[in-house]
Amino acid sequence: MRPLPPWLTPLPDAASMREIDSWAIERQGVPGLELMERAGEGVARVLERIVPDGPVAVLCGKGNNGGDGLVVARLLREHGRTVRVVCATPPGELRGDARANLERLPGEPPVQLDGAPWTAAAEADPEAAGAGALAGALALAGATALVDALLGTGFSGEPHGALGAAIEALEAAAAPVVSVDVPSGVDASTGAVRGGAVHATATVTFHAAKPGLWIRPGKAHAGEVHVLDIGIPRGAPLVAEVGLIEPAVIARLPTRDAASTKFASGHVLVVGGSRGLSGAPRMAAEASMRAGAGYVTACVPASLQDLLAGAATPELMTRGLAEADGALDPGALDELLEAAGRGGAIVLGPGLGRTDGAFALARSLAARADVAMVLDADGLNAHAGRLEELAARGAPTVLTPHAGELGRLLALDSAAVERERLAHVRDAAARSQAVVVLKGDDTLVSLPDGTVAVSRGASPALATAGTGDVLGGVIAALLAQGLDAFTAAAAGVALHAQAGREAARALGAREGVIASDVISALPAARRAMLFDAGQRTEGEDG
Repeated sequence: MRPLPPWLTPLPDAASMREIDSWAIERQGVPGLELMERAGEGVARVLERIVPDGPVAVLCGKGNNGGDGLVVARLLREHGRTVRVVCATPPGELRGDARANLERLPGEPPVQLDGAPWTAAAEADPEAAGAGALAGALALAGATALVDALLGTGFSGEPHGALGAAIEALEAAAAPVVSVDVPSGVDASTGAVRGGAVHATATVTFHAAKPGLWIRPGKAHAGEVHVLDIGIPRGAPLVAEVGLIEPAVIARLPTRDAASTKFASGHVLVVGGSRGLSGAPRMAAEASMRAGAGYVTACVPASLQDLLAGAATPELMTRGLAEADGALDPGALDELLEAAGRGGAIVLGPGLGRTDGAFALARSLAARADVAMVLDADGLNAHAGRLEELAARGAPTVLTPHAGELGRLLALDSAAVERERLAHVRDAAARSQAVVVLKGDDTLVSLPDGTVAVSRGASPALATAGTGDVLGGVIAALLAQGLDAFTAAAAGVALHAQAGREAARALGAREGVIASDVISALPAARRAMLFDAGQRTEGEDG
């Protein structure tokens, strides 16, 4: 496995976290009870900030996650809070450090979800005891805050029985929920949710965030994520295939100096446009210019050339090519290959249209152009069911689908893609041997080997028509300037998201942002990211 680049914060999966815990306890001599104590302390602090007063219900499973919950309960009781401890499974099944913390618990012993005590008879027949839990979660009544310590990072699949009922009860409750390490029901390694899952107000996770807290649908369940240092020593064997994109990626972007020319800054060809869809190639082209490309040529149907030239910024060059039925057709191929022979990068697909001729041209150009390429929109749709054909390309390739487009590439519906975003973006990257950018609030950038960069998102202003064309243009500009495909895609995603935030800030509302605002905000976004990364460009003083 290749190490992650320094601009990615590692997000270890469940297996990696098990290795880290084992290393700390067995090789570094850190007692597991100490790690559990610090974890519980951190959760208790976050809960008290969110809900300073009132009764608390702590729901515990039978693993170490439940042990963390028992620490929370003890500490809150010691600070004078009224706390009811609810064990979804028999307390007698607790082992190791979790058992030790059950024995340390002062005050009332744990109860079942329906408020009934865990008697010897109930522990002997937990399925019968759990049936009462389905009738009503009386143990949660009156609580002003809830702690979800049911299932930890090792869980995958669908919760059943009493654990499933406890998750349902947390979902039905009105009080804020603080989840321990990961919301119960969320796969910490992938973000998949295959059954019931807790929607937390906040999640307190330990040592490092997990992929499932940043990848949807798990991200939508996590609430505010707090990463807590629980005392694992430096040098832990942190191995991760997934990482969170940091502003430091901006330092990888090329910069202009006194000797720079428009040729050194890279040439981008935007191939697309069709009758009624002239705006998409214009936005992709102008985004490439604002992202630093030295010169950009929009290659469109001949009938659209004058329209595009009149609407676009005057610096944009246009080229009218052979067309049929208002869209480009294979007759344009030789001219495009000749233009691509001068190097740079191609954005293939914005507004291309779905005629047979346009699709045939897109497939031929992708197969024969020996230049870096971004496929978006109908450039992707032209390859529906033919994803593997792209693996034969020798030049860097980036695909930028949303869930619907990725579904068409993989012969799946978009809902299936959304349920398993990480698995499907990796599958597409492996099959196409390309970098695949699965767009969304949690945009995922996958290499064919399964390495994935995850966007922090938080840019709802981008939820407007044309912003996908903008992203394609940005990534193409970075490819044309010489960045490798993975870095160009990840940096483009981060810059695009920041531009959405900058545009919303300038306008005063995210709802009023349109794609052209995002294009205009790209230089300010780059500047903001440089400052976030603790850097300055020469001549900047603000």
